[in-house]
Amino acid sequence: MKNTVFLNASKVDFDGKLDFSPLERITSLSKYNESSPEEILERVQNQNIIITKEIPLSGDLIRQFPSSVELICEAGTGYNNIDIAAAKEKNITVCNLPGYSTEAVAQLVIGFILDLSSSISIQQNMLRQGNFNNFTKHLGVPHFEVQGKNLGVIGSGSIGTQVIKVARALGMNILVYSRTPKQWDDINIHSVSLETMLKESDFVTIHCPLTDKTKHLINKDNFKIMKPSSCIINTARGAIINEVDLIEVLKKGVISGAALDVQDPEPPSIENPLFSMDNVILTPHIGWKCFESRQRLIDFLADNIAAFATGKPINIV
Repeated sequence: MKNTVFLNASKVDFDGKLDFSPLERITSLSKYNESSPEEILERVQNQNIIITKEIPLSGDLIRQFPSSVELICEAGTGYNNIDIAAAKEKNITVCNLPGYSTEAVAQLVIGFILDLSSSISIQQNMLRQGNFNNFTKHLGVPHFEVQGKNLGVIGSGSIGTQVIKVARALGMNILVYSRTPKQWDDINIHSVSLETMLKESDFVTIHCPLTDKTKHLINKDNFKIMKPSSCIINTARGAIINEVDLIEVLKKGVISGAALDVQDPEPPSIENPLFSMDNVILTPHIGWKCFESRQRLIDFLADNIAAFATGKPINIV
């Protein structure tokens, strides 16, 4: 049986409700709530498998890992926190967990779209400030149907595809920008260029990984292409949007609003202007944190480790 260490289990099991028995049945599991770089080097000794949730594993750190380490499991979809080249140098396999939070993240995106289309958060903030104008005078906030509106989707992986599925059920038209364009069976779904998608979309939602090519993919030049009435949604990685540019265009009304489940950095500084902007919805990277998603994550980790142990690794990155 392989030895496995989960370096920051509390990142996933923050409420203590998860069942780790699927892992414990197939591997000798050690768990730590959190681990500093110094503690990581100590805790990976004599371990075959390392599980981490978004802990930065630099090349310098990985090169100091003992020869016993065979596999790094990123307990999530994104793996930009791991120096893949260094892992390859050490002959360490790296795998991730695509699909464990697909439904939950898509649900959050659709929630953002419905909130933004009805100005729900804006209206609640008005009430907290003692402003009852929407009740006593007339509706003074944006309020429109999403049916017939254009949703731009950046990335057509599992989450992007699920968002498309639900958005189509709401009657939205879909414009998809992806590095691997594909044909869609639905006449209301079209693969287009980034420029076309930004220019024609009423909402833009991001579902691509953070790489050197996608960092600051959305910046002030791209914001200028978008409709003044449009909103941008990010549940992927904060750095895909240039946050300084985003703040500027939101203040100037270049676009209408933003809903961000991810920021750059995380957590953002409490002085970040986004916290006090009426046309911004912020959540603390909760897309993957539903109980069901987190338990599925544990089950998928067990699948990855079991496959690796039999010499047939899956989800290799």
